[in-house]
Amino acid sequence: MPPAAAPTDRRARRRQETIEEILRLAVDVMAEEGVGGLSLAAVARRLGVQPPALYKYFPSLSAIYDALFRRGQQEHLGVVAAAMDAAPAGMAAVRAGMDAAGRWSVANGPLAQLLFWRPIAGFEPQPDAFAPSVEMVARFAAALDDAAAQGEIGPAGASDDGVRLIGVLLTGALSQHMANEPHLSFEDGVFTSMLPQLADVFVRAYPPA
Repeated sequence: MPPAAAPTDRRARRRQETIEEILRLAVDVMAEEGVGGLSLAAVARRLGVQPPALYKYFPSLSAIYDALFRRGQQEHLGVVAAAMDAAPAGMAAVRAGMDAAGRWSVANGPLAQLLFWRPIAGFEPQPDAFAPSVEMVARFAAALDDAAAQGEIGPAGASDDGVRLIGVLLTGALSQHMANEPHLSFEDGVFTSMLPQLADVFVRAYPPA
């Protein structure tokens, strides 16, 4: 028979479970009220406690945003990295990454808005929360290096400007989707269905020598 969990272990587990519930409810509030509609009072009401009770877990509303930003970046990176790793090196990996990023963003609209559109005035994520985004840029840069080495794109496509253009094309399509078709799935969206064409636009912008 396994030994009973120590009281400190049980308290730590309950604390973590409460933190998870707070973050889940925060996403629900953002989905219904908009990212800027999140408040400690709204989360506390859904959790069945008074707002001051949340300070045991998060010292401020900004801390909740930061935790959501960190979690969203980690989830997004995991999904995109897995898709890119499963694809052949080069533009196939870039296309796979764009597709995975688009699908994740549509499926996680409130978090995607917090991550990529930064709608909260004055909110700045902590450096560790932003770290997955830095790795994401590095992954796309490496895939573009492979594409240039394989002759799929010109050398300039593997530059910082090339990486930025991938971001512009991707977020541009997603911005149009969220502004005009927020209730449609990734598969049904007019703008999200254009991602393969946008990858072709990138190749035409940096044609092979």
